Amino acid sequence: MTAKTAAAAARATVYGYPRQGQNRELKKAIEGYWKGRVSADALRAIAAELRGSTWRQLAEAGIDEMPTGDFSYYDHVLDTSVMVGAVPERHRDAVAADALDGLFAMARGTQDVAPLEMTKWFDTNYHYLVPELGPDSAFTADSSKQVAELREALALGLSARPVLVGPVTYLLLAKPAPGVSADFDPLTLLDLLLPVYTEVLADLRAAGAQWVQLDEPALVQDRTKAELNAAERAYRVLGGLTDRPKLLVASYFDRLGGALPVLAKAPVDGLALDFTDAAAANLDALAAVGGLPDKRLVAGVVNGRNIWVNDLEKSLATLGTLLGLAGQVDVAASCSLLHVPLDAAVERDIDPPVLRWLAFARQKTAEIVTLAKGLSNGTDAIATELAANRADLAARAGSALTHAPAVRARAAAVTDSDARRSQPYAERAVAQRAHLGLPLLPTTTIGSFPQTAELRAARADLRTGRTDVRGYEERIRTEIGEVIAFQEKAGLDVLVHGEPERNDMVQYFAEQLTGYLATQHGWVQSYGTRYVRPPVLAGDISRPEPMTVRWTTYAQSLTDRPVKGMLTGPVTMLAWSFVRDDQPLGDTARQVALALRDEVNDLESAGTSVIQVDEPALRETLPLRVADHPAYLDWATEAFRLTTAGVRPDTQIHTHMCYAEFGDIVQAIDDLDADVISLEAARSHMQVAGELAEHGYPREAGPGVYDIHSPRVPSADEASALLRKGLEAIPAERLWVNPDCGLKTRGWPETRASLENLVSAARTVRAELSGS
Repeated sequence: MTAKTAAAAARATVYGYPRQGQNRELKKAIEGYWKGRVSADALRAIAAELRGSTWRQLAEAGIDEMPTGDFSYYDHVLDTSVMVGAVPERHRDAVAADALDGLFAMARGTQDVAPLEMTKWFDTNYHYLVPELGPDSAFTADSSKQVAELREALALGLSARPVLVGPVTYLLLAKPAPGVSADFDPLTLLDLLLPVYTEVLADLRAAGAQWVQLDEPALVQDRTKAELNAAERAYRVLGGLTDRPKLLVASYFDRLGGALPVLAKAPVDGLALDFTDAAAANLDALAAVGGLPDKRLVAGVVNGRNIWVNDLEKSLATLGTLLGLAGQVDVAASCSLLHVPLDAAVERDIDPPVLRWLAFARQKTAEIVTLAKGLSNGTDAIATELAANRADLAARAGSALTHAPAVRARAAAVTDSDARRSQPYAERAVAQRAHLGLPLLPTTTIGSFPQTAELRAARADLRTGRTDVRGYEERIRTEIGEVIAFQEKAGLDVLVHGEPERNDMVQYFAEQLTGYLATQHGWVQSYGTRYVRPPVLAGDISRPEPMTVRWTTYAQSLTDRPVKGMLTGPVTMLAWSFVRDDQPLGDTARQVALALRDEVNDLESAGTSVIQVDEPALRETLPLRVADHPAYLDWATEAFRLTTAGVRPDTQIHTHMCYAEFGDIVQAIDDLDADVISLEAARSHMQVAGELAEHGYPREAGPGVYDIHSPRVPSADEASALLRKGLEAIPAERLWVNPDCGLKTRGWPETRASLENLVSAARTVRAELSGS
């Protein structure tokens, strides 16, 4: 590529950046604030320092335009609800009394007030707080956060671009508020919301913003004509304002499709598009509309969701094509870098040659800067970087880590019968009820119990050598004994060992499977202050030895009640890892499924009668376009069945899913052929129970009655009410009683009280059903 001939050099930018700090300073400060150890002023000071250090680092790396407003104490969609005044009535007093405490009350709830519902952000593992709206909703502008953060960046002498959730996406993400008809469409509020955005844009312009980014990722999904008309109206109105900064409308995660012609014609000043997996479709669509000759195009050519090094020459070729399709082409990641860890350079446990295959946020920033330089000045200006990149890509392609012949041969030999149980569900259910002898409305938990500071310290002591394996394992045995004893005393019917030995539901297994790499500092925000370290699925997968049998059988030896074996399913193992991008996902899923199948069979052989294979990521990994659903669901459901189909009919297979919209995958849930499914339902008021009933779901189900993502303790009456609502949709002989999710993040006092109330509720409703 020769030097760019356009008048303006390509600028390097990002849409957002990891919020937590190098050592998760933000998480620690917020949790300290909740516990009363950190003052509000100290928390705000720490947050300001983290924002400033991020902007300075980006500027030093060569980023030309900083994002502002992407920082959040909890969630950027929640911040948008505050910005537009969409605070639920039950939280208004708290927000009015103290904005910070009110924000956290909306996110986490209080003992007296329920939080907002939480669900997955498109097909990522990030969770957002769902806006609650109704026909009487009124909007008022509060741009104080957005303006203050813009001024912070400008005070550092930086070029800054505020980033807002766009009005169409905000409304499409919203749900009818409690008590509002489920038929209410929040998008009907668009004309009331646009004046608020008008005011916010004017405030940002007055504060010095030259550009404002409006994120509209909902437009990459299949949209109706009415929804596309709403987008057209929104940007005709906002683009037609005179008192506004320049507007950049951003899309990401997939191809823009039918929304691209709408936005191309809109009187906005620029578009940002995803040119990673959606590159071909977006290129074709741009050409079909005649390009964007009078607009800025921000090209997301660096994958913002995965951690593999960019193919710089391929990206430059895409950028070169785009030069003929837009008035100005700038370079960015495909989406916010919120979804990747901060810095690969600090990892010490990954072999240096393999580490060169990885790019976290700082490395991706460098790739963006390199590509902008190459686009502006030609490939000679980045010849050294291109040569190193070619070598890294070739080393990965030729590595023994990525090709294990025995693993590939076993996967290739799988037949359809390997993924089918030996008997249909109706026959299995009879055998399982006879074998397990459970009561009506059996009670259980999802798997994990509180991971106390003492447990985390014991794991850290083992890593650093302050304790030996024998001492550590004695601590684990003690914890399992206490968890089993509590469950028996509380009256739970199917027990768990509590998972005290597990650091994370994916990482724990990844560390015991070949083909995975573990990071020490690869933290990524899941929600609020919950951060996870997704392992890196780099090569072919196999299981050298049993992973869970020892601790499960030990727990079973302490009780006569059944103890569940607990595994993470193949789809979630992929979704919550950074997965290799050099082969189809279905091929990788089959390898993981076969490794887990060996574990399931070993658990059964060791006497485990109930085995739970969690798939909370089945819905979040669903492609955003309906046309892409069948291929994904085919391999995803096959992988689950391949994991579980080898057991006897009287072994009960459970699965679990949480914090997603399940209505559009009920058929896939059915296709899993699990005997029991537990699902999040407390915040959504048993919505999923009705969806299962409407589908005619024939198996057993446990819609959750205890919201574990809030510190509040639900009363027995509250749990009973949810159970009765569940019974309206699911017959008593097929209804289970359980929390929404695992209890790892909760403290023991609230866990004890909540589970005791859950058991009490089950007993109350059982008595009502029996007439006693």
